[in-house]
Amino acid sequence: MPMTAFRSLAACILLALPASPPAAQDAGALDRLRDLAAPEVPAAGDIYADEIAADLALIAAEEEALFGPGRPGYGPEGAPARIVLFTGPDCEDCAAAEDELAALVRDLEVRAAIIDIAADPAGAALMKRLSLDLLPSYVMRDGMIRGAMPAIVLKGYLLR
Repeated sequence: MPMTAFRSLAACILLALPASPPAAQDAGALDRLRDLAAPEVPAAGDIYADEIAADLALIAAEEEALFGPGRPGYGPEGAPARIVLFTGPDCEDCAAAEDELAALVRDLEVRAAIIDIAADPAGAALMKRLSLDLLPSYVMRDGMIRGAMPAIVLKGYLLR
């Protein structure tokens, strides 16, 4: 019997046992069964809370460099960017990511900034300060995404 099935069976047995065992010898058996039950797993947010807070602090510290209205991009001119896309050379997914993002922000009437790290040394340094090591990468005020992302996923982030 696989371990997960065994633990599930142990949990079912625990539920079927009375809350207080009738005899002292049964207490040991009950404790052994409880030990076999699946452990509680912390929520993902709890596991990554420190990393999320650190990312948000980095984004906040670089807010003007990232989202300021002077960066090239797509969407309403002069508006602050809602999302930033880092692109660069030798990136197979960058052109498609940029095309998809351009169409998406036009539909949503929001601004996206594009930072080509090959053409913008300050942008390359910014990417490094943000600890991004993969192209394409996206940055929003509430998070970062490493790697190409389908437009439908990005849309969900932008509509939050």
